[in-house]
Amino acid sequence: MHVLDAGQVCIWRGHSRGVERGRVMDTKQALQSLADARGVTGYEGAAADVVESLFTGLVDDVKRDSLGSVIMLKRGCEAHPSARIMVAAHVDEIGMIVSRIEDQGFLRVWMMGGVDRRILPSMEVTVHGRRDIHGVIGSVPPHLQDPSKKDKPWKWEDLVVDCGMSGDELRRDVQVGDVISFDRRSIELANGKLAGKSMDDRAGVAVMYECARELARLKHSADVYFVATVQEEVGYGGGITATFGVMPDIGIAIDVGHASMPGLPEHKVLKMGGGPAIAFGPHVHPEIYTKLKQVAEERNITHQVEPTTHPGGTDAYAMQVTRSGVATGLISVPLRYMHTSVETLSVDDVKKSGQLLAYFAAAVDAKFKEGLTCC
Repeated sequence: MHVLDAGQVCIWRGHSRGVERGRVMDTKQALQSLADARGVTGYEGAAADVVESLFTGLVDDVKRDSLGSVIMLKRGCEAHPSARIMVAAHVDEIGMIVSRIEDQGFLRVWMMGGVDRRILPSMEVTVHGRRDIHGVIGSVPPHLQDPSKKDKPWKWEDLVVDCGMSGDELRRDVQVGDVISFDRRSIELANGKLAGKSMDDRAGVAVMYECARELARLKHSADVYFVATVQEEVGYGGGITATFGVMPDIGIAIDVGHASMPGLPEHKVLKMGGGPAIAFGPHVHPEIYTKLKQVAEERNITHQVEPTTHPGGTDAYAMQVTRSGVATGLISVPLRYMHTSVETLSVDDVKKSGQLLAYFAAAVDAKFKEGLTCC
C-alpha cells in the first residue's frame, strides 16, 4: 500500500470525525462517515483522509495527486489487464469563504460552489481559521426588513456569520480567505433513507466503496482506478488532472441526480428507490451505456434511464474530453434537495449502484475495450 506522506500533500487538512483505517463498514456507515467529513471545494483534505481510511485494505494502492484527488487502484487478476477503468466521484462539497471581517465582529462571506442563498439564514457553520470556531448565519429579522424585500431572495450583502466575538477577537483567529463549512451531521430517516450536508457527491464515493467490496469477491481482468476527485463544484480540476494521470480506456462518473418530490414533473426527475440511473446523451459513449444497461438487466439490478441533453455538470465531461478522449459513462444516484444541508437519498440506491458498477467492471474484457474505438 503506497500512501503519500504529509510532505507530499499540499492541501488543507481541516478536522474530520475520524474513521479507523482499514475498518470494514457497511455502506450506510461509510456514507455517514463520508457525509459528515468536512471538505469544502478546494480544501478537501479532511474528507480525503476519510476516503483513504475507508478504502485501505480494499484496494492495492492509494495515493494523492498534486491537486489532492485520492487515486485508489484495484488491480485485475491478469498480468496484462484487459483495460484501465477509471471511476470518478467528487469528494468536495459546497461552502463559503470569509470575504471581510467587520469591526462589530461579523463575518461577510462569499460562496464556494453553487450555494443556494435561500437556505442560509439560521444555518450553523464552522469557520476554519487558526482554530475551528462555531458560528451561525444571521440576517435582518422580518420585523425590520423593508416590506418590498420580504419576498425576494437574500443577497450576499444581507447575510453575516456571527461567532459571538468582537472584531478584534475574530482577527486573532480568522483572516480573509478562511473557509467556512456547514455544521450538520447526517441523520437517518424512515425506510432506509439518509439526509446530510454533502451527499452530493459523497454518495458517489460510497458507491465506489460498495463497488470495491463487491470486486473483492469477483474475478475481473481490468484494472479499476477509484478516484475521489477534488474541485468539481467550481469546475472539473480534479477530474481533468486525475484522468491525465490514470490515462484510462473507460471512464465512469458517479454523481447524483434530482429525485422525485411534490411539485416536480416526472419526466425531469429520477425515482428514489428506483436504483441507479444510467445516463445517455452526448457525453456518454453508446457502447458504455448499452453495456451498463445489459449488465443491470442480466443481474436483475433495479435501474432507470436518465436522458441528458448536453455535456457538463459532472466529472463525466472532464474524463470524456481529456487527452484524445475517453469512452465515458455516467451513473446517477437519485437525490432530493440538492445543494442544501439536508440532501436526502436511499441507501439501497447507493448499494445497487455499487453492485452495477462492480459487475460492469467484471464484464469488461479486451474485446469490449477494442470495440470502443469508434461510435
